Amino acid sequence: MERHQHVPWQLKIAAKVILSRVPVSHRLLNRAGVFNLGGMTDPHYAFGVFRRHFQNAVFGRKDQSFVSLELGPGDSVFSVMIACAFGASAAFAVDVAKFAVDDIEHYRRLELYLRQNGLNVPSLANCSNLNDVLNACNGQYLSAGVESLKRIPSASIDFVFSHTVLQHVRRKDLVPMLAELRRIQRPNGVGSHTISISDILGSKLNDLRFSKKTWESDLMANSGFYTNRIRYNEFLEYFRGAGFVPEVYRTARWDTLPTPRSKMSPEFAALPESELQISGFDVYLH
Repeated sequence: MERHQHVPWQLKIAAKVILSRVPVSHRLLNRAGVFNLGGMTDPHYAFGVFRRHFQNAVFGRKDQSFVSLELGPGDSVFSVMIACAFGASAAFAVDVAKFAVDDIEHYRRLELYLRQNGLNVPSLANCSNLNDVLNACNGQYLSAGVESLKRIPSASIDFVFSHTVLQHVRRKDLVPMLAELRRIQRPNGVGSHTISISDILGSKLNDLRFSKKTWESDLMANSGFYTNRIRYNEFLEYFRGAGFVPEVYRTARWDTLPTPRSKMSPEFAALPESELQISGFDVYLH
């Protein structure tokens, strides 16, 4: 990890642009640490993420069976099993492509971890692949992004969560995606979202160096380091525009800007210091 942090951001961009065009599977690149989608194949990490979003979320049917949805599950659909262990009657995992591991041993390790932590989860003894796991937990794994959300019935989801995902949604796709999330979330449901506003080139603001034309091009957006560069207050405006009532319960800030304002594209260099200093936040969407 430390070696990656010392690689110049320019080299990271060049390497990922090149590798994104190599005819190698995502899973092979993931194993090499090139396009890692988080720690969601680690039972302890995945459980911690779910619990963090779930434990303080208030929604209408939390003490009964509920229906959950994870947006952007990444390298596994562990959240389907974990939601089931927490009492979900059904669970969805929605992504933009099929990234989740199919190896049943990953899910058996999670089953063991959940049982060791006193939670009941369906037995995977007769499961041999990911589809079997989903069936055992009454789960669905949908991998067509916004189009997948359109397949889910209106007002059918009690609990939605995402963990450092919304900043990676293409800017042009955010409004239709939020509209679908509002449509499928029950009136007394809740969404819990952790959003990072730093780049993924070194957790700074190097993504703000580029013009909109360059950054929003397919070349950049499909190369594994895209962020939509939406700032804190702009996110809140998008949430309200979709019909949500946002409740921010955590914000993180830099004391000083990690990337000089003089190096930023004019549209970002003109923003107030207080806006640029926010590096991430957690929000409930009611």
